[in-house]
Amino acid sequence: MGIDPTERHPSTSKSTVIGWLLDSDPSLRWQVMRDLTDASEADIQAERAKVATEGLGTQLLALQGKDGRWGGAAWNHGWNSTMHVLWLLRDMGLDPASDEACRALLLVRDKVTWKGCGPQECDSISFFEGEFEPCINAQVAAVGAYFGQDVGSIVERLLAEQLPDGGWNCETVNGSNRSSYNTTICVLEALLEYERAVGSSAMVTTSRLRGHEYLLERCLFRRKSTGETIVCDRKSGTLWTQFAFPTWWHYDVLRGLEYLRSAGVKPDDRVSEAIELVKSKRQHDGRWLLEAQYPGDLPVETDEGLGQPSRWITFRALRVLDWYSIQE
Repeated sequence: MGIDPTERHPSTSKSTVIGWLLDSDPSLRWQVMRDLTDASEADIQAERAKVATEGLGTQLLALQGKDGRWGGAAWNHGWNSTMHVLWLLRDMGLDPASDEACRALLLVRDKVTWKGCGPQECDSISFFEGEFEPCINAQVAAVGAYFGQDVGSIVERLLAEQLPDGGWNCETVNGSNRSSYNTTICVLEALLEYERAVGSSAMVTTSRLRGHEYLLERCLFRRKSTGETIVCDRKSGTLWTQFAFPTWWHYDVLRGLEYLRSAGVKPDDRVSEAIELVKSKRQHDGRWLLEAQYPGDLPVETDEGLGQPSRWITFRALRVLDWYSIQE
């Protein structure tokens, strides 16, 4: 049995919240059916197939240019680039085997390079070979592995860039020898996606386990040295205790828990404080709010707006609480 939203708010039933989640775009609905209901596998897959032909998924696919790019770039700061749209399509669960996904990914693989989007020496490098920054490379590796592309060279680079404390940091080129939550969560998601795509290997699995120990040793939002709560990210100023969707490269506590759930990690006392944080944010109607939105040009609107009840945050929070409850 999973966590029931009535645990803290008796006036709201779990079925009411799930009904609200199901009254949504196919990209969310099929995942709610899979993870929060007893829907049959046939019904789940039928709903998933709609991601390519209805709603947000088909809107995103339609934005791809003839040159294979979205937003005219492999990557940009505006969050509407090729990498960002593929990231959203992965989060939405577009079936990699669908005709629509295959056509889109073939264009990316054959036509998109890093020209104008990274160091000049990367201009001729194809998209799925990545560039130099671990955070960006990790996101490319995650979407590439999910969509069946060869991202082995990126993974090899990421493994070589792991720091002694177990995590990763894009600032190592500037002399940093301490890991970053932001970069680490991106790499962990990439390694997990890669293992699912090609199978586990001792090297990749060992690296990934060391990486998520980095998070667990810090209870997902504390400093290991002092136990002090990390209020916000030093680079961007974003609050790790506020939940966003999409997350892009930003870390937050819910994203950390989502990774652990997805990786099948058995929760222990080191996640209990983070779980309590998630519970504390549940509203009286059993829903969670969209607390953070990062500047940029979101290619499609996934929620009702900042400060409003968020189906994506609510779904992710309920899924994490289910994971914690089942594994306790």
